[in-house]
Amino acid sequence: MIGVNKVILIGNMGKNPDVVTFPNDGKHEDGGPVKKASFPLATTELHRNRDGEKVELTEWHNVVCWRSLAEIAEKILRKGMQLYVEGKLQTRSWEDKEGNKRYITEVVAENFIVVGNRQRNDDQNGPQQTDPLASILTDDTETLKDFPF
Repeated sequence: MIGVNKVILIGNMGKNPDVVTFPNDGKHEDGGPVKKASFPLATTELHRNRDGEKVELTEWHNVVCWRSLAEIAEKILRKGMQLYVEGKLQTRSWEDKEGNKRYITEVVAENFIVVGNRQRNDDQNGPQQTDPLASILTDDTETLKDFPF
């Protein structure tokens, strides 16, 4: 039986992406360096406890983008933005300096969409109204024909 590993999150970025560039290892067709962008994403749920009080639960997720998606993340994503992220869960392990085995579970993003921007202008007059994609889109950019949802 084939399994399914699919994650869909909508949350707020906890900080700007950390971007690392790795030299080409010869395994990729394009021959150029490989980029990795990572950032924390917070999802928040609201519910009422037994006393009727609202309780807010925030979960932090480690999101990783590779290659061209990492390049886009580096250019447009900023702390406070609200994102829709699609991807898969991946757990990896390593040994720390003391020889202890460590584990981390990450969401490896396959796609993301900027849903909102909570950043403020310098004059604090309200949310920025600029389009975060405007800096990378040109007149030659292909438009999406169909959305996957």
